[in-house]
Amino acid sequence: MQAPSRVTTSFSDLLAAAADGARQLDGEGVLSLALPLTGRDPMALLSQLEQGERFRFLWDSAPGLCLAASGRCNSLELSGPRRFELAQRFSAVSLGRLAAPQSCPPLARPRVLLAFSFFESPLQEGEGVPGVQAVLPRWQLSRQGRHCWLRLQRTLGGEVSARSLAEELWEQAERLTQLPADPCATAGETAGPAVLSGSAWQEGYRSVVERGLELVEAGELRKLVLAVRQQLQLAQPLDPLHLLAQLRQRQPGSCRFLWQQADGPALLGASPERLLTVRQGQLRSDALAGTAPVGPNAGQLLNSDKDRREHELVVEAITEVLHRNGLTPRRPRHPRLARHGQLVHLHTPITAALGDQQPLAVAAALHPTPAVAGLPRREAMAALRSLEPFERGYYAAPIGWIDSEGDTELRVAIRSGSLQGQRLELTAGAGLVPGSAVERELAEVALKLGVLQQQLDLPRLNATP
Repeated sequence: MQAPSRVTTSFSDLLAAAADGARQLDGEGVLSLALPLTGRDPMALLSQLEQGERFRFLWDSAPGLCLAASGRCNSLELSGPRRFELAQRFSAVSLGRLAAPQSCPPLARPRVLLAFSFFESPLQEGEGVPGVQAVLPRWQLSRQGRHCWLRLQRTLGGEVSARSLAEELWEQAERLTQLPADPCATAGETAGPAVLSGSAWQEGYRSVVERGLELVEAGELRKLVLAVRQQLQLAQPLDPLHLLAQLRQRQPGSCRFLWQQADGPALLGASPERLLTVRQGQLRSDALAGTAPVGPNAGQLLNSDKDRREHELVVEAITEVLHRNGLTPRRPRHPRLARHGQLVHLHTPITAALGDQQPLAVAAALHPTPAVAGLPRREAMAALRSLEPFERGYYAAPIGWIDSEGDTELRVAIRSGSLQGQRLELTAGAGLVPGSAVERELAEVALKLGVLQQQLDLPRLNATP
């Protein structure tokens, strides 16, 4: 489509832009219109955006980009080995063929939203989550700094005309502007619900870790990351936005996220780990492995042989993948400490010029990193399938977006849970390398689960170590 031509500041401007877009489409296709708003909090207004829509998404990396979206304009859902390739194609086609006839800053660009599963397909057909879900949303509310934009995307035809779409966007913007600045400001001040019960996980996880460690010590694997899932029964149903408000307060260094289809479970979390970011052709990936609680001894993580070896495996694997894909990665010589909430991690940022590579092709090569699976990758994935007694689903898989200029951000869905009504499932993992001790790995997972409960403002159970 032709280059954007104007910034919309009045309804007449919006009507003119809508007419331009309709001419570009020749009456058929997706028209995408946007309006600047006074400062709004997308997290606070997501429930106001929905209006019966059956999909919602939140991406909250504030003070960076905060993006709320609801409804579907176009969508893709599939499993199989070509899922990254087909998601890239869907994104390119969906964003390339829509008409977006207005000038707007990068934060307001149209985006395709993406959620991958850890494995390319569920173990049992018809169960679990698809290998990838991609959505071009109907509504998109984005904010960065003091700038905020509302975008509406619909397919022209039938009762939807360029004028009706402009009117719908204008009316929604007027309605949102008249709402209180933060209609759910009290969400972060309300005490969390009581936890009635929680599944016992320690003994089952102990036996799995023992078997995994045997594979590592025998030299069959250089590293294996085994996860555990804890089920909590809450005293009352809970809106996931309440939990995300808690995470915003307690996990400011991470990126909060929400992915929810229809009335199904809500995936939510606060990821400290970037699989990849692409900005203006520059790629960044994070190696994040090695964990300790915040405190006076956190600095000892830099001197821990076990954690430094585990971390370097991740750094080497990411740089090797980028080299194999024709990129020239750069990295600092030594890791640094990165704090995310009450946990500290060893962190090494890795950068490269993307060149003519497609972002999701690089993501396919990177996922899963040794930080969430192990090495060698194929053997580690097979071990996870045989040892873990649950479907990973979205856990430790890429979630994020790609915009109309090819800028991309994918986070790794760790520090995450699945919420449906009164049932909350939390998942955490620990990395096994030669020299790992079973009791230490149990303690690390207990720490991660406990910190996540604390950050969600859930009272910890006495049975939880």
